[in-house]
Amino acid sequence: MNYNLNSDIESRQAKKTTLGSLRTLISNMVEEKKTLLTAFIAMQIAAALSLMGPILIGYTVNKYIVTKQYHGVLVFSGILLIMYLISLGAGYIQAKLMGTVGQRMLFTLRNNLFQKLQSLPVDFFNQNKTGDLISRINNDTDNINQFFSQSLMQFVRSVMIMIGAAIFLVSINWKLGLASLAPAIFIWIFTQFISPWVKNRNAVNLRNVGFLSSEVQESLNNFKVVVAFNRRDYFRHRFDKANKDNYDSAVKAGIANNLFQPVYTLFSNIGQMVVLTFGIYLISVHQFTIGMLISFLAYIGNFYNPLRQMAGLWANFQLALAAWDRIHRILNMENNLPLLETGKKNESDSLMSFKEVSFAYPNGTEVLHNISFDLTKGKTYAFVGPTGGGKTTTASLISRLYDPTKGSVLLNGRDIRTFTDEERTQKIGFILQEPFLFSGTLRDNILYGNEKYRDHNNEELEKIFSDAGLEQLLQRFDERLETRVESSGEGISLGQKQLIAFMRAVLRRPDLLILDEATANIDTVTEKLLEDILDKLPQTTTKVIIAHRLNTIANADVIYFVNTGTITRAGSLEDAINMLMEGKVAS
Repeated sequence: MNYNLNSDIESRQAKKTTLGSLRTLISNMVEEKKTLLTAFIAMQIAAALSLMGPILIGYTVNKYIVTKQYHGVLVFSGILLIMYLISLGAGYIQAKLMGTVGQRMLFTLRNNLFQKLQSLPVDFFNQNKTGDLISRINNDTDNINQFFSQSLMQFVRSVMIMIGAAIFLVSINWKLGLASLAPAIFIWIFTQFISPWVKNRNAVNLRNVGFLSSEVQESLNNFKVVVAFNRRDYFRHRFDKANKDNYDSAVKAGIANNLFQPVYTLFSNIGQMVVLTFGIYLISVHQFTIGMLISFLAYIGNFYNPLRQMAGLWANFQLALAAWDRIHRILNMENNLPLLETGKKNESDSLMSFKEVSFAYPNGTEVLHNISFDLTKGKTYAFVGPTGGGKTTTASLISRLYDPTKGSVLLNGRDIRTFTDEERTQKIGFILQEPFLFSGTLRDNILYGNEKYRDHNNEELEKIFSDAGLEQLLQRFDERLETRVESSGEGISLGQKQLIAFMRAVLRRPDLLILDEATANIDTVTEKLLEDILDKLPQTTTKVIIAHRLNTIANADVIYFVNTGTITRAGSLEDAINMLMEGKVAS
């Protein structure tokens, strides 16, 4: 399955579903219905009071200023002041409520996005860069939050004021009203024409922000290698290119977003010129009053000023749509490792069976072709072969990090796809070639994913460690279970990382334990200690060892030679050595 978030196919699919996904996003605000209703009422009050101002001003000019009745001017000035203060209060309430709604929505959206990421398979993370995913979780969700917490209600308020102003304009003088509103037609045509281009510019910019984040993350994660090879220039060049691409796309997006403002302002000024010219003419023929012209000019401001504001709001809306496209691509993805219903169980003495299994990665390269073998309970199996031959891929299929493209994998006589994640991980342990550790203590990392011992105190845990033969490994750490582990295991050696991963897997006592180069960075004395610990596992535990060092697989019951898409059983260690020496290298 193609999980590449930046592929053309995914982009086209996202564009087709933008409006539907946006409706879905808005539907997520159902829980905020009461808050939104209150904010909407406050917004209506503020908009209505703002619209009442110009008509009262026109009335005051005609009724009291022209006739020099200054007491009436003071009275209506006081009324207008009270109205504007109430409008200010209503606007504050609306802004405060929408701010809290936006933050809660941001919290929920990020949670949903992160939970979706956790539900996706390893294949997804192999096809996408971490920095880009971080950018989607942080930057893109914040762009959506900015739109909903600030721009949305302002957008709705602007529309309401424009509609109200248009009604007043036509009611006061329909000829002058229609003439003053005519430029808005050209604004609408311009907006419809330019909006897709603006959205595309913002989408490109957001994608380049993700690429820049990926470059920074990759450079910092590999900084030791950069320094060791003195290749700062290489990563500097890559960063400069990513930064320049981001700069260029940001400039283009900025130009696109700011293009609305001058165009809207131009047509707004044209509308005011129409009112002023036509209005003075009507006054000259005694069909209009000065007070009404003042009101008319104010309503023209109420109509076109929100339009100018909507220029910026519309750009924010296009940015939010582009951000939602990127987020929705993740939320719309499905795990390609489905849980199937439990079917017929095949009676077998084997713990695991591969039945005519083939596997190809998304790029189309077939790594395994029509493979069949059995893993019997209690036996130790070694998989050897040249680099790139398919050993780690086989281990990944055994642990169901991937599903085969053809054939089936059976666990205890059942299709492995019928086991839940909890059932499968309890039965299958995997010590990776490059173990990953979390920030925290040694205890936190060893008990990761192991709820069985979660509530045990350190004394009880150390007793369990001793019974499992892990005491000597624990002694390799100065503060034992309370040893601090920094992010990604910084501060401890790679060998110690593998020891922690080893203890984490063995403590789960799985039915099948996979060791993918698990002793590659461990000295021979410690390796012998690990072998003794493995011997203390239940006799029914099946062990799968992937290694390049031949002494590691010397005591294996069965040795498989993996190369060029095939798995061949070697009669003995000597046969395996001969296969390697005969020059059979991976294609």
